[in-house]
Parts: sequence; structure tokens; C-alpha cells
Amino acid sequence: QVQLVESGGGVVQAGGSLRLSCAASANTFTNYRMGWFRQAPGKEREFVALISSGGGTTHYADSVKGRFTISRDNAKNTVYLQMNSLKPEDTAVYYCAASRFWRFAAADYDYWGQGTQVTVSS
Repeated sequence: QVQLVESGGGVVQAGGSLRLSCAASANTFTNYRMGWFRQAPGKEREFVALISSGGGTTHYADSVKGRFTISRDNAKNTVYLQMNSLKPEDTAVYYCAASRFWRFAAADYDYWGQGTQVTVSS
């Protein structure tokens, strides 16, 4: 069982930055690939970014590529999402999730955090 707790959300103006954190409870954190997803009101949950268990490989949705950076600190059991040049369309609840496999679909993730709200004002 893995418990995930996100933090770092908030309200920011367009063009600003936020850094999300996701702390994991498990001592087996390094067994998991970690992903960030987001869900805007009335929309399906969508993939944002993914990082390998060792942190050496990452993948991003086209909509955030070049603006967002995913990273992890395995010594702290924590994964991060640095979000720069934020746009109003980035407004959503952001979730971190853990998977044993390299997957982009939300249905393939085993564990989820409770989410943190990010609001970007124009």
C-alpha cells in the first residue's frame, strides 16, 4: 500500500510558476514510476508527466512540454512538478499517482493522492 499526499497548489497569475510536491509513504517508492495527472471541471482526468523509478527518464504531454518539469528525490520519497509559464487552461486539480509500469493512462495507476487545486488567473 502506498499513500500519496500532494501539496503546493494555489492561485497564480498567468505567466507565473508553482511547484507541486507529492510525498509517498512507502519504503518501496523506488519500485514505482510516478505520474502527474490533472482534471479540470467537466473534463476527464488527463496525463501530464511521468518519471521513471530512478528518475532518469521522463515524458510529458504535448500541452505542457517545455513549461513543466517532473523530478523525484528517492531519498525523500517525493516527486515534484515544477510548473512555469502557467496559462489559464492549466487550471485543474492535480494528482500524483504511482504505477509499477511505464503507463500514460490513468486506469493503469495503482495509487493516487487526494489532489491539489491549481488556479491560473488571466
